[in-house]
Amino acid sequence: MNLKNELNSLFAGLFGLLLFSCSSGTEKEGSTKDPSDTLVTYSEHIAPILFKNCTNCHRPGESGPFNLLTYNDAKLAANKIKFAVETRYMPPWPADLEYSHFIGERTLSQKEIDLVKKWVDQGKLRGDSTKALPDPDFYVGSFFGKPDMVIPMQTAVKLQGNGTDNFLTIKLPYTLSKDTFVRHFEFVPGKRKLVHHVNGHLIGYNHLRAFDQYKGASILPDVRNNFKEQFSKMNLNYTDKMQPEFPNLSPNTVYYLPGYTPPVYPDNIGGYVMKKNGAILLANIHYGPSNKEQFDSSYINVFFSPVSPKRPIKELQLGTFGIAPIEPKLVIPPNEIKTFHTQWQVPEDISLLSVNPHMHLVGKSMLAYALTPSNDTIRIIKINKWEFRWQYYYTFQKMKKIPAGSMIHVFATYDNTAQNPNNPYHPPREISEGEGNESMQTTEEMLQFIFSFLPYQAGDENISLEKK
Repeated sequence: MNLKNELNSLFAGLFGLLLFSCSSGTEKEGSTKDPSDTLVTYSEHIAPILFKNCTNCHRPGESGPFNLLTYNDAKLAANKIKFAVETRYMPPWPADLEYSHFIGERTLSQKEIDLVKKWVDQGKLRGDSTKALPDPDFYVGSFFGKPDMVIPMQTAVKLQGNGTDNFLTIKLPYTLSKDTFVRHFEFVPGKRKLVHHVNGHLIGYNHLRAFDQYKGASILPDVRNNFKEQFSKMNLNYTDKMQPEFPNLSPNTVYYLPGYTPPVYPDNIGGYVMKKNGAILLANIHYGPSNKEQFDSSYINVFFSPVSPKRPIKELQLGTFGIAPIEPKLVIPPNEIKTFHTQWQVPEDISLLSVNPHMHLVGKSMLAYALTPSNDTIRIIKINKWEFRWQYYYTFQKMKKIPAGSMIHVFATYDNTAQNPNNPYHPPREISEGEGNESMQTTEEMLQFIFSFLPYQAGDENISLEKK
């Protein structure tokens, strides 16, 4: 054998040995296997990803346009799923995960995205169904399972098909056998594509006074003044001529925005006392424009609590309709990208629970943080790409202490150019927050930063807000 043949033989042996070693190592350590060699199946790889990140919305009665409950559901929508995860259009989670973290974050790692792509490219294999997670079984009509009580609208809301926004006040009366503690309320829109936002309050009557919450109008146009006249038309007042004329009203007990899920805190945080006779007053429900006549029959789920509220939650908002002005005035000239600011000084130590940033269609980004008296920065939230259709109430994983004297800063940027595909005007025109209900119209703008908090107690920053 000449030298050339000897070298070829030697290299062939070494190459075979190398292949054997790599193969053995791969079989022994499955986690190091080259992803390109992975046979991806629905049962082993895809179902866990979908059930964790997608199915909660992609099921009957929720916002997803198709179901993702079973293998057949996923197979039919496979190409849509692949496109959505490749482009990171889904799952929707606008908050920047490198800035701050919240409960219920929906986001896919690059490895999970690659698995979905490979599953589709390899033929959408089912795999061993006996090893799969069981198909999820959801209660239709709620994110939280079967409610203890459902409060329906007295009559369906008729929405004219005239292409305009509708702002209404709606009364939903109820009767219980006794005063009851409530963990939380859940607004369920009948027309998800039309209901833009809801601000609702709990009204509780003194059973020793005379009243009838079922009489009077149940639906009226929303107003920004003349509340007394509005409430009288709805027969929300006591009828015994005594004072006070109107019952107690607990603000912001029912809330809704696209993508919104009510925050549910541990049992000692939040909650309400629900009088046995009362009503939910949707002080403002905004229906977006429709080009055809439709009827909405939204309802409210009620989840009772075995214990009385220990630490009632407080809520404030900065910006539009809030306690702090917007600087400069919220006017966005056409063909400009412009940033606005609002701020508020914290008067006492607080424990921050949740935050809800809010803008409309030309919103571009938002940043919120607190600057302490010692000049330390406390990160709150950063949204790099605003998404009008997904406006979460973001709940921190643990309470976030904001010391007294800290300044909460909120910066919001708007893109009123032709390059913004969400701009409602073509060509662009000046957009402002308007006055009263004008600012709530989808085609106008708002800058709101809503936050829930508690007066601080020692050790709050160590308390998990995950509901056990």
